[in-house]
Amino acid sequence: MSQVKLGSEIRDRIVNEIGTLLKQQVSLKQTLREQDSQNQSANEELFLELLEVVDALDFLMEYMVNNPDLSPQFIQRLPKSVGSIQKKLLNILGKREVKSIELEGNQLDFEVCKVVDREVRPDQSPQTITKVVRQGFRVNNKLLRPIEVITSKLE
Repeated sequence: MSQVKLGSEIRDRIVNEIGTLLKQQVSLKQTLREQDSQNQSANEELFLELLEVVDALDFLMEYMVNNPDLSPQFIQRLPKSVGSIQKKLLNILGKREVKSIELEGNQLDFEVCKVVDREVRPDQSPQTITKVVRQGFRVNNKLLRPIEVITSKLE
């Protein structure tokens, strides 16, 4: 096996570079551990918030199971109760920059809409949104889910 002789200047430079690379490696590993810990904390926070929604649904379901003859007052309050649960979920999503997409008017925008059905509506111009079937959402200005709509057609 042949040996290569390095000058002391080159050897010192190589040792320096190796030392710098090792320090960078340690720093990167520490940064990854910190990011992993932050991600785990964020996930735990999300899970706790979602469990609050589960608790609200459990309470509602348990009440209905334990009271099979629901009073008219309960039935009347039910949409408000379900609406508050929906609001909790939307707040959880909003904290994470998930926002509902708002349409301006009833004109179809293929950038954010998906047509799921068409209905004959001679009283409206073609491609007019007649109904929103499912709300659409963005996360950080990226389309997460399009708005699902029904549009008009002449025949």
